[in-house]
Amino acid sequence: MRVIVSECLRGVPCRYDGGAKPNAAVQDLCGKVEVVGVCPEAASGLPVPRPPAEQRNGRVFLRDGRDVTAEFRLGSARSLAKVQAHPAPLAVLKAKSPSCGVHLIYDGTYTGKLTEGEGTFARLLQEEGITVVTEEVVEKCKPSVEHPVAIVLGSGLGHLAKLVKPVRRIDYHEIEGFPDDAMPVAGHSFEATIGSIDGVPVVVYPGRIHLYQGYSASEVTSLVRHAHHLGCRDIIFACATGAVEGNAHMGLGILTDQINFTGRNPLAEWDDIRDVETPFVDMADAYSPYLRTIARGVADDQGISVEEGVYAGVLGPCFETAAEVRALRMLGVSYVGMSTVNEVIMARALDMNVLGLTLAANYSGDGSVTHQSVLAEAEKHAEDFEKLVRGVLRLL
Repeated sequence: MRVIVSECLRGVPCRYDGGAKPNAAVQDLCGKVEVVGVCPEAASGLPVPRPPAEQRNGRVFLRDGRDVTAEFRLGSARSLAKVQAHPAPLAVLKAKSPSCGVHLIYDGTYTGKLTEGEGTFARLLQEEGITVVTEEVVEKCKPSVEHPVAIVLGSGLGHLAKLVKPVRRIDYHEIEGFPDDAMPVAGHSFEATIGSIDGVPVVVYPGRIHLYQGYSASEVTSLVRHAHHLGCRDIIFACATGAVEGNAHMGLGILTDQINFTGRNPLAEWDDIRDVETPFVDMADAYSPYLRTIARGVADDQGISVEEGVYAGVLGPCFETAAEVRALRMLGVSYVGMSTVNEVIMARALDMNVLGLTLAANYSGDGSVTHQSVLAEAEKHAEDFEKLVRGVLRLL
């Protein structure tokens, strides 16, 4: 996988003061990918050292008052040309800078205050369709013993739990909020494993309960709250789905967004939820663009056939009618299933980074589908699913 990275984050002394801003998490990522190093400010031809620069009213000024907008635009254009010669799906840029800042930049007062906005180079990359993040995102997503990656597995996908080098096992019935009477359906297991996969700390939940079994949204999302209590900041949801013909094919998929058709929301059950500060949660980019791009890169590098699309969560347990499939297709839905959406809502309420993976084991509305056929199809894709998850963990 190829990644665009600000040179200063790699330790190259190219900043206005002649220094660098090396970042350990970014440097670790750089050791695992092909790097396209960029520094728009160095490419601009401005001298080093020089006074610091900040954006104000869409223009860039040095602290001494000199307008260097033209220089910053030139440096950004030259850096973009380098990127276009070495295309990459992901860029990791220095936060807050007038050239590389993403969503937040210094406000031009030289007081350390921030304002909404994009750096001149970051904006060009976004216009190219490149996922652009800062070093802060890479740091937050990096696993550790204190912050393992949570993995919640769906029908037929629980075999991944066998890869874990275990340290501890937890019966689901010991988890606060998980129903005492719950029994796993075929293809699920109710024992979480804390340990590691290929040296990466993980907590694997090889099964889940569903709304259609009569459980509340609070109970369905108890595993997410448990993962958060264990320190997990990244959570991977894997689920079996039906592909909406015309928008997706059977096989593995990366979820890009979701529509909640279950009629339930765990944050509406406020008396049962004490883990989040507010029920009014922003669901923009519910599925982390950074993690999605990492997953796409792993799939491309390993030759794994993976599509991307929107997931619709329905209550179930019956499968979709032909009319429902037509409606879902018109709404731009690629995958439909009976889980995940409420879990993602809870994860975002807890400020967790979400990656959604699916196995489309049938075409939605196909009258021949059964739970057994879903499990059989999952077995066919087990090896690729395993390679995809292990590849994502390795890059994190």
